[in-house]
Amino acid sequence: MTAATGVDLHALLAEARLGVLATIKSDGRPQLSPITPFYDREAGIIYVSMTEGRAKTANLRRDPRASIEVTSADGWAWATAEGVATLTGPGTTPDSPEVDALVGYYRNAAGEHPDWDEYRAVMVADRRVLMAMTVDRVYGARIR
Repeated sequence: MTAATGVDLHALLAEARLGVLATIKSDGRPQLSPITPFYDREAGIIYVSMTEGRAKTANLRRDPRASIEVTSADGWAWATAEGVATLTGPGTTPDSPEVDALVGYYRNAAGEHPDWDEYRAVMVADRRVLMAMTVDRVYGARIR
């Protein structure tokens, strides 16, 4: 917990399963997307699965700076993480290293999948990409 905010911002990031990713459009305005983040607190990296060709993916390929905002379950605390994102994928085969990275993300974020072969095939078919954002700065607060 930080004295200034009254909340452990890194714990809030680690607990959140819903958030908003902000990337930078080509005209400089923010582009916001709902996401399912997974924060590896020890490594200081937030992971997000996304689809190749979507606005957030294209924006990050052009400018890797990003911010992720999450709120507490009661809505009275928030945390924003800023950093630089690296994209892995999409994979071209179910056994590719890019799909292996997505399997690792899923296991950490949600546990075991009931059918890993199906999951791997869908990751290739959907052209899924794994974003890994190294957290450079975190800020936030408890509102009440």
